[in-house]
Amino acid sequence: MILGLIGGGGSILTVPLLVYLLGYNPVVATAYSLFVVGTSSAAGVIQKAKKQLVDFKTGLSFVFPSFLAVYVSRRYIVPALPDELLNIGTFSISREMGLMVFFALIMFMSSMAMIFSRKKEPGPDHKKPPYYLVFLQGVIIGLVTGIIGAGGGFLYVPALVFWSGLPMKRAVGTSLVIIAFNSLVGFLGDVQTLEIEWSFLLLFSLMTIVGVLIGGLLSKRVSNKSLKKGFGWFTLAMSIYIVYRELF
Repeated sequence: MILGLIGGGGSILTVPLLVYLLGYNPVVATAYSLFVVGTSSAAGVIQKAKKQLVDFKTGLSFVFPSFLAVYVSRRYIVPALPDELLNIGTFSISREMGLMVFFALIMFMSSMAMIFSRKKEPGPDHKKPPYYLVFLQGVIIGLVTGIIGAGGGFLYVPALVFWSGLPMKRAVGTSLVIIAFNSLVGFLGDVQTLEIEWSFLLLFSLMTIVGVLIGGLLSKRVSNKSLKKGFGWFTLAMSIYIVYRELF
């Protein structure tokens, strides 16, 4: 519902929900999150496309470098992480702890973007950057989103606005195309390394899609700006809670 209401951000709660409420290992949780985010974003694309708020050409230009990076991160980087990332005296950071702390850092950045967002858009004289810079940015964002198992909408939307010159509403819709491709391709990397509990995952994803559709309908009656800031503060509190729980 949060994803449908504010057009992004809601998917970042999937991993903490799976880890702390449902008891899944962080590696498995980030994998499941990719599938949930991918399917719900695909449903969001259909909604936005009907309103002509999706630029498929621009979205697909980001997709190629991003999904390569997401796939590589899920297929090779995450499985290759050692069980113990850091050991200083009696203090050690395990792979699971490291993933959750890194995830909390991304949540913190996301919360700042939602709380202090300024919807300034480029003017008519905006020039698009050369494609190699778009490619590089797609790779970096893809690696980050692949490791944390979230959509990365809060990273893609500013990129689409300031790099590609899209209006904010079209940038939000277009980001869902990238997120859907990236998440589902990244999940393919996990299918090859993890045992997937399909009955749970499909049911959870179906419930998420229903929530997206309901949130999309409710968005017409709720102030997007105030809702987004409120969710930003909630995400900030969650990021602090994750760091406290993992390190202390």
